Amino acid sequence: MITLTKSTVRALVAACALAVSSAGALAAGGGHHYEKQDWSFAGPFGTFDKAQLQRGFQIYKEVCSSCHSLKYVAFRNLGDEGALGYNEDQIKALAAEYEVEDGPDADGEMFTRPAKPFDYFPSPYPNDEASKASNGGALPPDLSLIAKARGANIGPDTGIEVFNDLIRLVWHPLTTYQEYGPDYLYALLTGYEETPEELEEEVGDLNYNPAFGGGIKLAMAAPLDDELVEYTDGTPMTTEQYAKDVTAFLMWAAEPKLEERKKVGINTLIFLIVFAGLLFFTKRKLWSKVDH
Repeated sequence: MITLTKSTVRALVAACALAVSSAGALAAGGGHHYEKQDWSFAGPFGTFDKAQLQRGFQIYKEVCSSCHSLKYVAFRNLGDEGALGYNEDQIKALAAEYEVEDGPDADGEMFTRPAKPFDYFPSPYPNDEASKASNGGALPPDLSLIAKARGANIGPDTGIEVFNDLIRLVWHPLTTYQEYGPDYLYALLTGYEETPEELEEEVGDLNYNPAFGGGIKLAMAAPLDDELVEYTDGTPMTTEQYAKDVTAFLMWAAEPKLEERKKVGINTLIFLIVFAGLLFFTKRKLWSKVDH
């Protein structure tokens, strides 16, 4: 039988705390440090900034949509509660700017028509092979769930997968800040650098970005630059602001019910606290006259 002394227990607790504190700042792909950003939707009471979501959608529409799909988002979702705040007429006008494939018609032929609010955002390419052919063999990922997908890969690179899974299991439920995916996306979009001379041969014709979770080189060139997209609300038109806005939009795309989920969670916690208090005082009332 193994017995643990108080000092041993303290040491184990300290080691776990150190591992947990490191988990949110490291990427599984190579230990890059992702700085914690100030997101309006972070924390148990966080909400989306509708103006920021609209700017982020503008970035996606004018920059990202030329290569990346958004296949799990319908036009009508932009007007949902907790979404971008567009009304029905705005959504109809926006959808009509896109062409979608439909059919077959009476002759058995497929045809294209202007999109309607119930349609989903069309892919910029007809199929994956066409996408690869247009991007040097690389397949641009769909962005519908990218903020959640990248968040799931954040964790310490220990080389022991079981330990990694344990850290993720403990780390995620115990923290109210779980915006690792947005932190990663912001770091990636603002992390492009000139290729160091000693890495030129390794990087080759690709683009050097030490924030990339899959290594240091990726096929996508820096998509953002200062003054690239015109904002009409006076927001600074900088690469950092663009990156933050489009990342917030992609977080909404991945978690469209985030605000509703948080409200339900808070209300549930309040109920449980009140219920626990009632149970406590009921127990004291019932057992107060019983000898122990």
